[in-house]
Amino acid sequence: MRGRRGDVTALQLACVGLADFVRELLVMVDEQIEVVVHELERTVDDVAEQHRPLVPVGDHDDAAARGVAWSEAHVDARFQQTDVADPDQVRNLVSFAVETFGGLHVMFNNAGISGARHPRLVDDDLADFHQVMGVNLLGVMVGTREAARHMATNGGGSIINTSSIGGIQAAPGMWSYHTSKVGVIFFTKCAAVDLGEQGIRVNCIAPGNIETPILGSVMAANMPEDEKAELMKRIREFILTRQAIKRQGNTSDIAEAALWFASDRSSYVTGTLLPIDGGMTAGAPPETAKSFEAVKQGAVKG
Repeated sequence: MRGRRGDVTALQLACVGLADFVRELLVMVDEQIEVVVHELERTVDDVAEQHRPLVPVGDHDDAAARGVAWSEAHVDARFQQTDVADPDQVRNLVSFAVETFGGLHVMFNNAGISGARHPRLVDDDLADFHQVMGVNLLGVMVGTREAARHMATNGGGSIINTSSIGGIQAAPGMWSYHTSKVGVIFFTKCAAVDLGEQGIRVNCIAPGNIETPILGSVMAANMPEDEKAELMKRIREFILTRQAIKRQGNTSDIAEAALWFASDRSSYVTGTLLPIDGGMTAGAPPETAKSFEAVKQGAVKG
């Protein structure tokens, strides 16, 4: 990170597909960094094969086996199994980073799950409410608190929380998920106001239409792969009609934002929500207005 060579970064990774995010983030950093990575749903071993900086990593599953894989890739790995919904485990993750690497300057609270989708509220039994809130909101709150406890007496730092455009735009279907992401946004702002005097910045990223498998796991659960692929193609095409920039978002777009918040280039920025969504939350693109005009003209002719 600019001006802070040797800083230690704790990354909590959860969402399916974010191995690509780790790869992009490591490529962008132009110096050696030490990273503690926690993830819930998939491995990030492929990062080691393509990029070989020294990256101590903590993981959720099969830590010993992953340690061997990273060692064979000539990466100095450190694993820490963590469930972010458990405050004690998050506290241990931060302690692990500090004790192992001598400090913690950047914390990225990125763990998240989608929960089940129920198109209508009356059909949702809310059975997964506590699980979703535990990972998506409590995990962020505890991760922020534990990182801040160290940073407050060690020169400050940067904390980055991941929300979603689902926390900005209201929509039915994923009731617990949307609620949790709204909470992340407001918690980030509250924490920024509280921690600023201690030299700690807290900011929030809100991804939208990023190409990872998580959307497919919700919208096309239990479908055959060929049908799932066709459905997701059509869903992505539809989503593109709702955003100003007509290209698919990818994990490198999120990595760029996280790297900026982590670096001193954003040293005067805190309490900020940054949508990474191709302009989706900015407003309706021109073709939407054209569609409205077509309806209007049809009504007039009628």
